[in-house]
Amino acid sequence: MKSKEIAQAELSRRTKRALRRDWQLMVLCILPVAYFIIFYYVPMYGVQIAFKDFKAIKGIWGSPWVGLKHFKRFFNSSQFWPLLKNTLALSFMQLLIGFPVPIILAILLNQMRNKKYKKFVQSVVYCPHFISIVVLTSMLYIFLSPRNGIINTMIKALGGESIFFLGEAKYFRGVFVASGVWQNAGWNAIIYISALAGISPDLYEAAEIDGANKWQRIWHIDLPGILPTMVMMFIMEIGKVMNLGFQKAYLMQNAQNLATSEIISTYIYKVGLINAQYSYSAAINLFNNVINIILLISCNYLAKKITKNSLW
Repeated sequence: MKSKEIAQAELSRRTKRALRRDWQLMVLCILPVAYFIIFYYVPMYGVQIAFKDFKAIKGIWGSPWVGLKHFKRFFNSSQFWPLLKNTLALSFMQLLIGFPVPIILAILLNQMRNKKYKKFVQSVVYCPHFISIVVLTSMLYIFLSPRNGIINTMIKALGGESIFFLGEAKYFRGVFVASGVWQNAGWNAIIYISALAGISPDLYEAAEIDGANKWQRIWHIDLPGILPTMVMMFIMEIGKVMNLGFQKAYLMQNAQNLATSEIISTYIYKVGLINAQYSYSAAINLFNNVINIILLISCNYLAKKITKNSLW
């Protein structure tokens, strides 16, 4: 008992000493902590409407409890499998293509010796990140126009026929993923460039003395050096598999490509805000987030077991 009391007293002294030493940092943390509590944790109170037949006039507490009714309705609906298929297909295509591109880009930029050219290329590739989704979608409609879009103009110049890329379901996924890679690859590469900058130059010098060529240096120094960063980024990407982002998919969506462009987030918007089925849409969104949490925890666990790197 005495040893436990001594340990508690020591912990209390350390805590007080840390508070006295770092009180300015504690004060600075108040606003961000308050922000997350107010805008992220307090709204979780409303999750219960997924288990109720919510009526705005009765409020959350006054609405009748219906249990898993809305979940069963979604799982048994004809929309469930097409929505799940479209969401997962787009997510994994985006992960398969979009995840390695920033890594490759960062390694290529890291190998450049001309600093001016390197800065120019880096600026060019990360500038698209600052284009809003609305503007990006408008650009896609202009560039992919079957009448006078630059892509179809090139296709016709090569003897082909114009294609209405955004008007055919089979092209939607390719356009969605390619535009996302173009917009975000340069920005995401900055993280890997920072990780590469942290690798000791002594390793490169030792490799050159041993006669290692450029590819061998990339394989044995660059990739192992940024592996922890790659694992962290991959885990976070897996945690967003079910959340593709509503805005871009909705803006690119039309009656012709609906078979592949209708995903869970756009469906939630339509049934929740347009059709005012609040409880039903809340149930779908809760299901969506639960899947994301399961994927995140599972991926983190596997990464920790395999690579010894993880978020926690």
